[in-house]
Amino acid sequence: MIEPIDSEQQALVVAATERYRCLAETIYLRRMPAVPVHFNLRGGSAGMFQVKGNRACIRYNPWLFAKYFSENLAGTVPHEVAHLVVHRLHGLHRVKPHGPEWQGVMAAFDADPSVTSDFDLTGIPGRQQRRFRYACACRDHALSTRRHNTVQRRQGRYQCRACGEELRYQPGVLDP
Repeated sequence: MIEPIDSEQQALVVAATERYRCLAETIYLRRMPAVPVHFNLRGGSAGMFQVKGNRACIRYNPWLFAKYFSENLAGTVPHEVAHLVVHRLHGLHRVKPHGPEWQGVMAAFDADPSVTSDFDLTGIPGRQQRRFRYACACRDHALSTRRHNTVQRRQGRYQCRACGEELRYQPGVLDP
């Protein structure tokens, strides 16, 4: 199992995040308020820019940073700060997450505009996704929380690919 980055490495990541934020202020001649940086992301994502209400933050995965520190410092940090910049310049609902505006910020940062990374996740703790048991005529199915909620809100239905029957929720049966 990989150990997460230590406080010294976290300080380097925070400093790099701050450098890109300040660079954006210089490039766009606009104030870009600092946002909190957290090291509490799990799973296969190295970073995430998150907005809840009127609060924004950047979250990093300390295990992925530990395993691929230099790659994440060079790629993930500008990637997430670019999301912050696009949010400050254009708002969240007016642009696509990795659209031309975001790509322009990445170009201004002289950073690779790749959207995803292909990291080996061996030794990285993953997020545990709850699964809900559904059934059709031929077998049981495990639906993710997101799909289960879609069915429960009557916003969608799912069918078995093998028999074509609509999946039915088996209440009270929850798989970890």
